[in-house]
Amino acid sequence: MKKWLPLSLMSVGLLVACNNDNGSDTTESTDASPTTDAIAEELRVGYPAQPESLDPYITTAVATRDITRHFYEALVTINEDFEVVPMLAESIEESDDGKTITFNLRQGVLFHNGKEMIAEDVVASMERWKETTTQGRSNLEHASFVEVDDYTVELQLDEPSSIILNVLAEVVQIAAIMPKEIVDEADGTGVKEYVGTGPFEFVDWQTDQHIHMQRFEDYVPSDEEASGLSGHKEALVENLYFEFVTDSSTRIAGLQTGEYDVIITVPLDNAEQLEAQPDVELVTALGSLQTGIFNEEEGVFTDPLMRQAVNTAIDNRAIMLGAYVSEEFFTLDAGMMFEDQVDWHSLAGEEYYFQNDPDQALEMLDEAGYDGEEVVILVARDYDALYNTAVVLHQQLEELGMNAVLEVTDWPTYLELSDDPSNFDIAITSFSTRLIPHQYPTLSKRAAYVGWTKSEELDRLLDEIKEQPTQEEAFEVFEELQVQFYEDMPMLNIGKSSGLTGVRSNVHNYEDLIGPILWNTTIED
Repeated sequence: MKKWLPLSLMSVGLLVACNNDNGSDTTESTDASPTTDAIAEELRVGYPAQPESLDPYITTAVATRDITRHFYEALVTINEDFEVVPMLAESIEESDDGKTITFNLRQGVLFHNGKEMIAEDVVASMERWKETTTQGRSNLEHASFVEVDDYTVELQLDEPSSIILNVLAEVVQIAAIMPKEIVDEADGTGVKEYVGTGPFEFVDWQTDQHIHMQRFEDYVPSDEEASGLSGHKEALVENLYFEFVTDSSTRIAGLQTGEYDVIITVPLDNAEQLEAQPDVELVTALGSLQTGIFNEEEGVFTDPLMRQAVNTAIDNRAIMLGAYVSEEFFTLDAGMMFEDQVDWHSLAGEEYYFQNDPDQALEMLDEAGYDGEEVVILVARDYDALYNTAVVLHQQLEELGMNAVLEVTDWPTYLELSDDPSNFDIAITSFSTRLIPHQYPTLSKRAAYVGWTKSEELDRLLDEIKEQPTQEEAFEVFEELQVQFYEDMPMLNIGKSSGLTGVRSNVHNYEDLIGPILWNTTIED
């Protein structure tokens, strides 16, 4: 039997954590150490979009990810080096045949309702997560979580999987552990109460205004050193507010006046303006893969040749410049994974990336029988970069002679519309850094994700990657998968972006790792 403490089951091409000047993936505003002597009254975050739900099981929205990580925790998470490590688990053991993973739970961990977390809560939560989320459905279809005793849970697999703990460390749809009674009452709209084990507890949600959390005084922190999303956590403000401010100029003005202590998503054309202000710092946020998801369920893009034609036509650089102002803030390469992910990054299929060949695309459209059918590009106005991506893509498709229509909504409406294939043909979004290729839900038919990928070959290759005994062999299969991605083209790989967060200079120890980290963050009056 194998045992890890802390745990890193599989190398995922660890991203190098470095400072802001050379492309940091984990970023922070200062090196201040957390201390309970520094409890401030409040910290306010100007945030660009309101979440659809605060149940991370039922949405992949970034807004849900960024907010709920402060009051939910999972069995495992990632540290600043993107290694999988225990969080609510004390230790993890793997059986010799790889089919049983045993989680030894930390004892004395309290939920926000005062109840101690025990195995029945973990089993109820993980069984629902397995059945509800894209990662659960794709990777745990025949698995089960079993209570051994109050502080021991087994994950029983039908086949060993080299990626399983990376799956459970999912950052977007966090495998949040909730009280069993709350899980049992959940329905298709999600849980009715937001109760976790994190350093902050949910207080209220004022629609279109803010979400309010407060310091959980009975929080039981890990003894491990703070690192990324793992280790010691401490709420160093009494009240944490995510204020919904969709207008970027209003967020910027609020940061300048001190109305907001942190603002998420600084428009890049305002960077120089804020850099010149002595009481504001700019923090480089972790990059995302900029995409347009094709609707394979109905409409013109059920034909893969139509999807390939769009990919052939587009000018990736022009789109990314429209979205990110300067090449300082984006990169162009064929890889689905980021360049620093040395175990996964590949340029396989690069001949199909950034072709910018409208003449060839027109021939493909003619061969596919395109006859002026409407192409609806769906985007939310809340995120400037996504909106600008859609605007430039719309222009390029019009110039190609396609009947392109831009459908602009707010973020909650976008999420609602994108769940129905009758509402769009291309949905503009971005995917934050994924630890493994399996965490891109658009690659899997089984995930039943927006776009409704039909490729059985992509699923076959994803399964084959899991079965490989070494990372080198898994990478070889992944290169096959990346070529198949360009053949099936479930989504456009437009480019990879980095973003900026604005932080007041009196805020210390702010960090970003695939979203803001506001525990261990202090603020001076």
